[in-house]
Amino acid sequence: MLSILIPVYNYNALPLVIELVKQCNFNGITFEILCQDDASNSQENILNQEINLISNSSFFINETNLGRGKNINSLALKAKYNWLLILDCDTFPTANNFIKKYADLISTATKNIFFGGIIYEDKKPEKEQLLRWIYGKKREAVSVLTSNLLIKKEVFLQYPFDESITKYGYEDLLFFSVLKSNHFQVLQINNPTYHLNLETSILFLKKTKTALENLVFLYNSRKISKEESKIIKAFELLKKLKLIRFSAFLFNTNQKKIERNLLSQKPSLLLFDLYKLGYFCNLKTIAKI
Repeated sequence: MLSILIPVYNYNALPLVIELVKQCNFNGITFEILCQDDASNSQENILNQEINLISNSSFFINETNLGRGKNINSLALKAKYNWLLILDCDTFPTANNFIKKYADLISTATKNIFFGGIIYEDKKPEKEQLLRWIYGKKREAVSVLTSNLLIKKEVFLQYPFDESITKYGYEDLLFFSVLKSNHFQVLQINNPTYHLNLETSILFLKKTKTALENLVFLYNSRKISKEESKIIKAFELLKKLKLIRFSAFLFNTNQKKIERNLLSQKPSLLLFDLYKLGYFCNLKTIAKI
């Protein structure tokens, strides 16, 4: 009935698996749980190996790093049931009827894709993690992501993640763009998970830059348009106004000052948006547009 796919990277997925198994067994659901670490070489995998001791659950380790999208594609090929539930390893159900809600959907489904939602705990974290927490609550909590996604297996195998993306960032955007262009609708329902793992603001900024490098690649290869990305939409407006080089100059001149704000106790999401746009312009300028 249900294959639960959990891509893992340097994280202890055992508590999540235990909770999911408990809920599946309580509701009498036929299931399997497939977890796969993407060659993180993490000490957490000592605990993750215990997943193999749990009924209907398996833990694998990739020999080489595939990237998140390709890792999920690999899990989907291993899956034996008709529905896939994709969950990030650092999520956790907010309710004990989480699996039941999805099982009820499967039994009556007229759609192929459902997103349950992501929420963040209300408790304010330490200063070092504030940017990730604020961004998550204000932006990710209202976005459609593949971190809590139920999808018909045949649909996923027909339109898997683009494997040209091997680094962090924007694989979800491209995935949903392809589904939309092929006339698939993602139905959002109220069945959220908590996002538990908050990176430090320094690491989040580093990952944001990597993601923007991915976005430049997707834009240059015409896989993503301005309809899917506000950054690209703003970039094309600046390009029309011949302000790309000036924007890149402003970014380089003010980068350290903006970063001080983003790493502070009161990070501004407006400045974060300008930071991302400026870095995107800078990358395009370096590439000589």
